[in-house]
Amino acid sequence: MVRNIIIGVLGLALIGTGFWGAGQAEQNEALRIENENNYQRAFHDLTFHLDELQDKVGTTLAMNSKNQLSGSLAEVWRISEMARSELGQLPIGMMALHDTEELLNKIGDFSYETTMRDLGQAPLSNKEYDKLQRYYEQSGEIKNDLRKLQASSLKNQLKWTKAEETMAENGSPMDNSIANGFQSIDNKAKGFRESGAAPDDPIDPAADKQIAEKVEGKPLNKEQAAKKAKQFLHIPDSMKVEISELEPGSAYEGYTMTMEEPEGEDIIYMDMTKKGGHPLWFLQARPVDEQEISLNKASQKALAFLERNGFKNMEMIEGNQYDTIGAFQFAPVINGVKIYPETVYVEAALDDGEIVGFKGAEHLINKKERGALSPAITEEEAEEKINPKVEVKERQKAVIETEDGDDVFCYEFFGTINNDTYTIYINAGNGKEEKVEKMKHAEPVYDTM
Repeated sequence: MVRNIIIGVLGLALIGTGFWGAGQAEQNEALRIENENNYQRAFHDLTFHLDELQDKVGTTLAMNSKNQLSGSLAEVWRISEMARSELGQLPIGMMALHDTEELLNKIGDFSYETTMRDLGQAPLSNKEYDKLQRYYEQSGEIKNDLRKLQASSLKNQLKWTKAEETMAENGSPMDNSIANGFQSIDNKAKGFRESGAAPDDPIDPAADKQIAEKVEGKPLNKEQAAKKAKQFLHIPDSMKVEISELEPGSAYEGYTMTMEEPEGEDIIYMDMTKKGGHPLWFLQARPVDEQEISLNKASQKALAFLERNGFKNMEMIEGNQYDTIGAFQFAPVINGVKIYPETVYVEAALDDGEIVGFKGAEHLINKKERGALSPAITEEEAEEKINPKVEVKERQKAVIETEDGDDVFCYEFFGTINNDTYTIYINAGNGKEEKVEKMKHAEPVYDTM
């Protein structure tokens, strides 16, 4: 009798151990998925902000207003700190990427110190303009290398968690494509090294608080969120969805998801708000074959994707090609006025036009009803405020967001100087030069590494 009781107790213990082990395995898998999602987001945000950084540095060279120049340099500092923060979120801490981080530090430090002084009394010197030019060229080289690594990671479905495991096991990053790519970037940055220190406190780039304040709708449970994600992506129910809640530290409640085809070829990462089920971003990692469709055809598929998901009156404002990926920005146009604060970003594969990327947080945060927009000055009066060295080619109207986060109705001018094209925004109410942006040249097609 006693023997039977002991056997029964041991059997129950073994069953309990089995359930405990299965639970631990599920927790570990959920943690791995969450880490991969966070790494993917940080990497693609880093690449985006290096693009933005080079453009903003170049923009300052075309500015005429001292006040506007100061604001632009403050933006350079902000973007460089965002990029540095994102670099620190990647699992490459075992690598000594001091030179890449130092380049971001130097650009940010120069911009910060320059912004703090009165540029009306002490304008930028020729030497400082030369330094800005060097930063423009250096950040461009790093940007190009990051784009190559991004193209390779998308085409070959490279996993950051795998790179992390490889470095932890071997103690060396030299047998992993992602780690090798960053080591190559850091070696290039070593040639840009300069002396100096950087500000201690990076700016937090998170828009969590704004999302929490703006998001509306009925809260969705996990099953409802997964269903809405599939509808948004227009994917079959056969795709498996791993879903978990965002970390408690976020200002808004939401879900992070990973969707995988049964064959395991396509993997999609997505974040969605719990309230209303608003997709904030998604990225599809799959092999992208040789280009079969044009960038224009891909932009049409991107626009159709937005229209199918309820984005109305959208117009493409920018399109670029990175290897075999088309990257597009869209903004709504209301009564002939482009509403830039409500921009959305879409990426399409150029082999078949499938949508492989989306960022919609800005649109969610800034979307609102806007009254009639009536200018107080004429287009001709606004054009007189532009640097006379700029040759104006086109004129439009637009709403933009200032550095203070305010929406401003402007005249939008496209002009050229020194073989570069710039977009210049003049306040339609008071004639102030609100913003100057350098337009991108046609992007090179990056070969994968």
